[in-house]
Amino acid sequence: MTDPQLKLIAGLGNPGAEYARTRHNAGFWFVDELARTGGAAWRRESRHQAEVARVRIADCDLWLVKPATFMNRSGVAVQSLAGFQRIEPGQILVAHDEIDLLPGVVRIKQGGGHGGHNGVRDVIAHLGPDFWRLRIGVGHPGSKDQVIDAVLDRATAEEQQLIDAALARAWTALPELLRDGAQKAMNRLHASDEAKVPGDSREDE
Repeated sequence: MTDPQLKLIAGLGNPGAEYARTRHNAGFWFVDELARTGGAAWRRESRHQAEVARVRIADCDLWLVKPATFMNRSGVAVQSLAGFQRIEPGQILVAHDEIDLLPGVVRIKQGGGHGGHNGVRDVIAHLGPDFWRLRIGVGHPGSKDQVIDAVLDRATAEEQQLIDAALARAWTALPELLRDGAQKAMNRLHASDEAKVPGDSREDE
């Protein structure tokens, strides 16, 4: 694992008001707050099929991107902006919802598989697996057959409180990730989870 020199942060989600507060849009929530606190305005870039913003965090200039292609084609937008700006996969952080982590848990990792997440699957198809991931726990509904309905539904009030707390810690940890490297940011996040996943052996897959 090498420390990231991040230049682009992509939040995954589905465009449209009907999806705005669904679990699948946790990645959008992450980058929306980065844009808000950074005083940046989103602008629609049709050539990249995305909304794009520019922020400065911890003395680093970063592109933010929200694909407008819907989740299953997220990689199209991310690859388009990354290619245009000559940004390598190892300089990209993709924020996304993660059903294999409980609400309140957030994890940083580099590389790996898609874990069944169709947005991550498409980013891998377009960029390869070497980008960084911010995995935002939203919980598993308990049955594989219920996953699609669950991620396209709103979290309960209790779950949303935990997710919001995890996102707040991730926002706080991002400057540390940029300044001091992945290990310190991981230590901060992973030691302060609001919820733990008992026996979760899939965290580092």
